[in-house]
Amino acid sequence: MSSKRDAQPTLHGPLVTLRDPSADDLTPLRRILSEPEVAEWWVGYDEARTRDEFIAHPDVTRVIEVERRTVGVLCVFRADDPEYPTTVMHIFISTASRGRRIGEEALALAIAHEFAAGVSRVTLDPNVHNVGAIRSYERLGFARVGVLRDYQVRPGGGLQDGLLMDLTRSDYPDGPPMPPREA
Repeated sequence: MSSKRDAQPTLHGPLVTLRDPSADDLTPLRRILSEPEVAEWWVGYDEARTRDEFIAHPDVTRVIEVERRTVGVLCVFRADDPEYPTTVMHIFISTASRGRRIGEEALALAIAHEFAAGVSRVTLDPNVHNVGAIRSYERLGFARVGVLRDYQVRPGGGLQDGLLMDLTRSDYPDGPPMPPREA
């Protein structure tokens, strides 16, 4: 997977905006990554790691913004090999933003953009125990492909399995539909 590519456009959905990170995002992202329900899956993010992995990489990092507030990150890694037009995505959102389908909208926006750019498949690899995330991904149309055994190092050094999930352009040529919003 590559992290080097052209600048990404700002994408707007009914509620979510996906945009480049800025230095102003460091504090809210640190706060989100320290929330117990986020830190359970995104382990070990201090200020330096947050800056190095998210703020310093606008070619990969899409800040998820709702009502002009930073509520999470979507990382988008597109493969360099034209024979395998695949994008891998990773996402986290604040605890307060859960239950509003914000993550699903962010993914739907990014997937539609990737499919329009010629990508044929998007994959995700959540921890097998992250049932809330898996349920959201399945609502978007992601299919379970298989288990990645001993995939993620957990606090204390133990290993847990990941779940490989994918969604293809043949499933949704224009990307998955936007999640419904309550009136």
